[in-house]
Amino acid sequence: MIIYQPQEGYCYNSDTIFLYDFIRSIPIKGEVLDVGSGSGILAVLIKRDFLANVSAVEIQEEFVRYAKINAAANKLDLTIYLGDFLRMHFDKRFDYIVSNPPFYHPNVVRSSNRMIDQARYSGHLPMEKFFHKVSMLLRPKGSFIFCYDAKQIEEIASNLAASKLRMKKIRFIHPKRDRAASLVLIHAQKGSKSLCEVLPPHIVFEGERYSKETNEIFKRVGVHSIKCKI
Repeated sequence: MIIYQPQEGYCYNSDTIFLYDFIRSIPIKGEVLDVGSGSGILAVLIKRDFLANVSAVEIQEEFVRYAKINAAANKLDLTIYLGDFLRMHFDKRFDYIVSNPPFYHPNVVRSSNRMIDQARYSGHLPMEKFFHKVSMLLRPKGSFIFCYDAKQIEEIASNLAASKLRMKKIRFIHPKRDRAASLVLIHAQKGSKSLCEVLPPHIVFEGERYSKETNEIFKRVGVHSIKCKI
């Protein structure tokens, strides 16, 4: 599968690939919404591999153009919205909402590139408001599947609970075996009462090379990226 991306500015990274591999084990169906879709990679992958109606919402107009090109290039039917997720009105509810949202803490050093800044920093999509809007748009027993900065796990759990979303399954991503987790993958469900399943950690690198599992994930997902201007 080919994904076209901006020649300069923000491009998807391994976070999205790891998130999609996490999603693959979940029987996605019905109505799906990808929030903060960027170039559309997550929405395109879900539409490629699942029998679902897939929509995507993105605040940056340039990314929407890339997402539409990627849907067409891969001959996939997606509904792509341009707008601010927190302010948008949708005429339906969703069975699944997925997202690799901007989660960098606003107190860290920020990029001067507007596209990168909006795609990375949580000030553009504050967690509390984000989770509340997700809960409002999910159908009963609907699922929210996303990734976030692992260091913010306490805040994540608190805000999910406040929005009546319960963590059903989580997995931590570690750069190396002796490094702290840098990313967490979360499957939360609206109205769930089940206990949370904590999966074994994913170790990205063994020494200076990708681990066997990382290489297997990249192979399964099967994406070829092309940087270009449109």
